[in-house]
Amino acid sequence: MNYVKKISLIWFAGLLAISTGIQAKDDAVEKGLEIAKERKARDTGWDNSVANMTMILRNAQGQEATREMRVSSLEMQDDGDKALTVFDSPRDVAGTAFLSFSHAMEPDEQWIYLPAIKRVKRIASRNKSGPFMSSEFAFEDMTSFEVEKFSYEFLREDKYNGEKVFVIEQTPEDEFSGYSKQIVWIDQEHYRVRKVEFFDRKNDPLKTLEFEDYQAHEVNGKQFWRPYRSYMYNLQTGKSTELSTNSLEFGQELDESDFDKNSLRRAR
Repeated sequence: MNYVKKISLIWFAGLLAISTGIQAKDDAVEKGLEIAKERKARDTGWDNSVANMTMILRNAQGQEATREMRVSSLEMQDDGDKALTVFDSPRDVAGTAFLSFSHAMEPDEQWIYLPAIKRVKRIASRNKSGPFMSSEFAFEDMTSFEVEKFSYEFLREDKYNGEKVFVIEQTPEDEFSGYSKQIVWIDQEHYRVRKVEFFDRKNDPLKTLEFEDYQAHEVNGKQFWRPYRSYMYNLQTGKSTELSTNSLEFGQELDESDFDKNSLRRAR
């Protein structure tokens, strides 16, 4: 084989490898997006709900602080969902109310009412990575999942606690997100999120979130799954937050008037 022909074959092989790699990347992106869309489609049509929940904060030494709260949620047809969280106990946080308007394409809007100073404070977009009520959940974690908020890449199929899952990588589109990426485990049967790994802006592992005790609710002839326990663990500090659902009811006749930032002070 002459030198020119050898070089040409090497060049062609390299070009073919690059082309194959690009196609594989495109396929992974397309499949990741398809999984995300199906996840959203499976959770569309629930309308509204009210949950009573318990939040347990644990420090690195295992010491606990418990909070009781109510979460009202309203599904919006052409945008992200709305949610109102009201804390009932302990006394130092009782009456605190948090209102979140999720958006698919625009920055989320969030406000918090602090009864100690009798003031409603808006959470700036650049502060969304801050801790929600001293928990390991960030303000940006307290919004609804919207497909448009991320770009996606399918990584592999796997198993999680014996269930077949898709593993995808999702990258926040918002420049003010506290995360560089998230690795998400989604079960193949119901498209429920089972686990999320969060990476900080330096791309270092930051937190893990696990969802357990999923229970099905039928609303308007469709089945919706909700985790009754979620556990967020901070890998860098050793702190954790556990959220447990004590009761959950759908069809509570809520509408947009129940999610008014001007009435946060009266939320009880």
